[in-house]
Amino acid sequence: MTGSGPVTVPAVQDEEPERPLPDLAALPADPRWRVEHLPFLSAVCMALLLFAASAGFLTGGAQSAVGAAAGVLIVTISYTMSTLVIAWADTVRPALLMPLGLLTYTVKYTILGVILAYGVSADWSGKTALGLGIVAGVMVWTGVQAWWMYRRAPRK
Repeated sequence: MTGSGPVTVPAVQDEEPERPLPDLAALPADPRWRVEHLPFLSAVCMALLLFAASAGFLTGGAQSAVGAAAGVLIVTISYTMSTLVIAWADTVRPALLMPLGLLTYTVKYTILGVILAYGVSADWSGKTALGLGIVAGVMVWTGVQAWWMYRRAPRK
């Protein structure tokens, strides 16, 4: 084989044609509505924290006051974290809502479970108040957020 020219290789065609990305829904003009309830909920939870600490102190002393306040604070921080992560994901890319929401809830409830498991096994006089503070925080946050959303829902 004696050839005197350059060897050419035929171009290989991709088997799959290029596909465009799906159209995404337009983002709202003002995404602040996702977190506009946080200042009010934070104020309500701080009032609950003061009430829980006072009630804990009156019923069980300083250890119960710390436990009750810590329970409310744990709920306030975890719910705020969830709200911020979900609002951020919805603003950046709505397709991230489900995976990031589930990851946030998994991390949050794992940490809460560890705190409660440690609290139950500890020989601490404020552990009952901690549990009651968590319950109160969940009930108040959920109720106030439901009221807020009901108040903001458009009426027909």
